[in-house]
Amino acid sequence: MFKRILPVIIFLSIYANHSWSQEMNTAFTVIPLGVKGGDDESNLSSYLIAPKGSENYVCLDAGTINAGIQKAIDFKSLKGISEEIQRKQIKGYLISHAHLDHVAGLIINSPADTVKNIYGLPSVLNILRDKYFTWDAWANFANEGEKPQLKKYTYFPLVQGNTYPLEGTEMKVKAFELSHGNPYKSTAFLISHQDSYALYLGDTGADEIEKSDKLANLWQSIAPLINAGQLKAIFLEVSFPNEQPDKQLFGHLTPKLFFSELSKLEALTNEKAFKKVSFIITHTKPPQKTAERVKKQLISGKPKDLKLIFPEQGKYLTIN
Repeated sequence: MFKRILPVIIFLSIYANHSWSQEMNTAFTVIPLGVKGGDDESNLSSYLIAPKGSENYVCLDAGTINAGIQKAIDFKSLKGISEEIQRKQIKGYLISHAHLDHVAGLIINSPADTVKNIYGLPSVLNILRDKYFTWDAWANFANEGEKPQLKKYTYFPLVQGNTYPLEGTEMKVKAFELSHGNPYKSTAFLISHQDSYALYLGDTGADEIEKSDKLANLWQSIAPLINAGQLKAIFLEVSFPNEQPDKQLFGHLTPKLFFSELSKLEALTNEKAFKKVSFIITHTKPPQKTAERVKKQLISGKPKDLKLIFPEQGKYLTIN
């Protein structure tokens, strides 16, 4: 009798372990190194992301690096010495656009860094090559541009819609172009690990303001992932309160425009599946009173059961 039952027990054990492993692998760890837009150089847009249990991070934008790592160490989100964490645990940088509040940390900390890739749309990488990593502005730590080329960083151009492995990690990325004060561009990065996804949007304006279809096209692309329960979180900026005039948005969102865009995405998805997605609020601009108004307007205007997350610098998040 036992001999007949034993194979069944073994099968159930293997199945349970496999299912548990798959469940564990559906999570991402996010460590915000910087969460603000604007003039606080110690806390600008920058987010580490890795599959849960991994220390092989990529950095989603890089406005702040060292100060953010120090905060994360203080909160015990990261362990070790700041310079060593940047050198060993950050495996590459995904740059949505080349405004200084998204690249300053990468540039200023480059002398202490190690060999790795900078991923971005060609138009973004060209600005890094021609404006920042030059010998007049700083030093050319990259593999293209002015000579001598120190070749610490390798520019890795992303073709929109193609999927690429992120070197040194277990993740992949697909890029989508955004409009950031038309005709200027930004990028959304769809990060995947196995069958789980997280979507990070750099700075973006609403389609109705930008006279664009970039967000509409993005929503169409990711809606099937939401319906399948695979897209776990969306990082989306809200820079200004609702009182900001349209002509002074400069390619950014308000709470009203944020909810307007989400309603378009929701219309493409299953209601139950949509409510499982976490929305991480990024790039709120100073001063503090303005940031508090943005948060209040988001909370008061939030549809029932919508999951809003307001990240804090250095405090890790687990996205399931």
